[in-house]
Amino acid sequence: MEFRSIERAPGAFQQPVTAGQIHAMCRRAFGASVSAVSAVELGNGMYNSTYRVDLGSGLPVILRVAPEPARQFRIERELMRNEHASVPYLAPIAPLMPRTLAIDFTHEIIGRDYLFQTMLDGVPAPDGLGAYPRPEWASFFRRMGTIARDIHAVRGRRFGPVNGPAFTTWSEAVIASLDDTAADLDDVGLDATDVRELAAAADRHRAVLDEITEPRLLHGDLWTVNVMIEPGAPEPTISGVFDCDRTSWGDPESDWTIFMAGRRPGTERDAFWETYGSRSSTPGAAWRALLYRARHLAAVRLERHRLGNSEAVPDTYDDLRDVLALLTA
Repeated sequence: MEFRSIERAPGAFQQPVTAGQIHAMCRRAFGASVSAVSAVELGNGMYNSTYRVDLGSGLPVILRVAPEPARQFRIERELMRNEHASVPYLAPIAPLMPRTLAIDFTHEIIGRDYLFQTMLDGVPAPDGLGAYPRPEWASFFRRMGTIARDIHAVRGRRFGPVNGPAFTTWSEAVIASLDDTAADLDDVGLDATDVRELAAAADRHRAVLDEITEPRLLHGDLWTVNVMIEPGAPEPTISGVFDCDRTSWGDPESDWTIFMAGRRPGTERDAFWETYGSRSSTPGAAWRALLYRARHLAAVRLERHRLGNSEAVPDTYDDLRDVLALLTA
């Protein structure tokens, strides 16, 4: 078997698997007579270890292998299982998603969750968008707005990650996520004082958070890095959506997609709102938007540390301090 793995430092978060393990995973998933012809690790993702595997007949498949349980943060625990649980609720965008071919959570072959999926056609959006003049990107963001709207239209019964834990109120879910983020920051030796101040502010304003009474499905990570576009199309056209492992039930305004769409007003991203719809402008919505922004900044701090981007970690303290001042004014 041709086997290509990305060279990483011994202490890097993403750890490879061996050629022998891939052979064993393929045999379990597809039968004892199936052997992989090649396995090439892909470098686009930043959490799971992902391989394009050629089984010798038909199209290649994608193998995703989760980090070892001990390496997972509280706010990122068992994301692959969360994605698996969310698939039925992502039915509105099913034609855009890869199909799960096999999945194994037993840890009998390797002490990590893994799954095989169909390989999506297209080009990763970060690579393909540059082929189009920026004004033409508006069509891409209009389609992104439609996808986000369709996901957010799905209703749930409880708040929190799709695979649990579940919470009766939105405030409980938000505060629990902030407490977990603070504990994760403690574990890696980063100061979490501002995140605990954020959790305290959320606790004082539970009534504002609990104006959200109906859980809606949130993708959690829908943006350009998790989207494929059709190669050679007259305009940038979304052909696939992947890595749906951070799904949860909550306030659509808190979704990562909404945060990213609103970051650069006056650019082609404004086309997102043409299809998604307008945002709420009530005082409660304005306060919650600040809290959600701060919560994203706290999660970004943790991710930057995980990725070894230590130079960018201090920026999150400055940004979060500014948001906290507005929240507590």
